[in-house]
Amino acid sequence: MDALTLFRNIREKKSFLCVGLDTDVRKIPEFLRDEEDPLFEFNRRIIDATHPFAVAYKPNVAFYEEHGAGGWRALERTVAYLREKDPSLFIIADAKRGDIGNTARMYARAFFERMGVDALTVAPYMGSDSVQPFLEYPGKWAILLALTSNPGAEDFQFFSDGKRHLYEQVLTTASGWGTSDNLMFVTGATRAERLRDVRRLVPEHFLLVPGVGAQGGSLEEVARHGMNDRCGLLVNSSRGIIYAGGQEDFAEAAAAKARDLQRQMQRLLEEKGLV
Repeated sequence: MDALTLFRNIREKKSFLCVGLDTDVRKIPEFLRDEEDPLFEFNRRIIDATHPFAVAYKPNVAFYEEHGAGGWRALERTVAYLREKDPSLFIIADAKRGDIGNTARMYARAFFERMGVDALTVAPYMGSDSVQPFLEYPGKWAILLALTSNPGAEDFQFFSDGKRHLYEQVLTTASGWGTSDNLMFVTGATRAERLRDVRRLVPEHFLLVPGVGAQGGSLEEVARHGMNDRCGLLVNSSRGIIYAGGQEDFAEAAAAKARDLQRQMQRLLEEKGLV
C-alpha cells in the first residue's frame, strides 16, 4: 500500500484512526478466558465492532509473544482475520525491531513475507543498515521511532548539540533513507506541540501518533500541528478503545468509542478540506 492509497482509504472512511490491539489476557472479559484462543476471540470481536471506523490496526507483538507459540498463532490469526474482514486495512506490527542488517533482514522476512503485515515499527539507533532491509519490500513500510510519548524519552531524544535535538537529527537523516511511500515516523500525541517541528522536517511523510485517549493526548492538538494536505496522520488508540467496556458489552463499548473518535476525525478532515 502506498501513501496515496492510504489517503484514499482515509477519505473514504473519513477517519485516520488506528486501533491498537494491545490484548492483555488479564484484562479481557472473564467469560472469554476459557476460549481455546482467548486472545484471538477478543480481537475478532473488537475488529468486528470497530472496523467501520478505523483505517488501521496495530497489534503490539509483546502481548502475543508473552504466550509463546500459542500467542504467536493468535497474532497470525488476527492478521489473517483483518485481511479477510477488510482488505483495505493497514496493518502495523508494533515490534520495535532494531538490529544489524542481516538480522533486520530476517525480521523483515518474518513480518512482511510470512505474516504479511503492511508495516513494522523499527528502532533507528543502529543506523541506516539496520533499517534498509525493511525498505526493500514494495508496498511495505518501516515506521521509525522518532519522538515518543513515554517519560524516558527525555533521556536521549531531547539531547541537543546546540543546533538540534536528537529526535530532529533522526528525522532529518532517516528521511533520506526511504520515501513518503515506505517510511513513517512515530511521534507521540502527548508532545503535540512538537509536531510543528516534526512537520517542518518531514512535511510529506505519514506520522503514527500514539497517546490519544488513555495517555491523555489531544486529538485536536495533533491535527492542528501534524496534519498535512494528505492528512499524513494515523492516530492510534489502544486501551481507550479495546478496554472501554468490561464484560459482555465490551465490543459494543469499543465500537462506541471508535465511532466517537471517527466523528471527531471527520470534522477535523472537513475543516482541512480533505473530505
